[in-house]
Amino acid sequence: MKKLIEQMNELLDALKVDLAKAEGNKAAAARARKATLELEKIGKEFRKISIAEAKK
Repeated sequence: MKKLIEQMNELLDALKVDLAKAEGNKAAAARARKATLELEKIGKEFRKISIAEAKK
């Protein structure tokens, strides 16, 4: 679970940078869109693991 949280933090940091540059920068906007999709996948995995650990 720690690894998953680290991945989420790294992705959020990169997303913040790209969001700051996104207006007027097509490449940064594309990276931000891609990062949100990855964040969604990681978020779902986190939720699944978190629920499983809570049931223990």
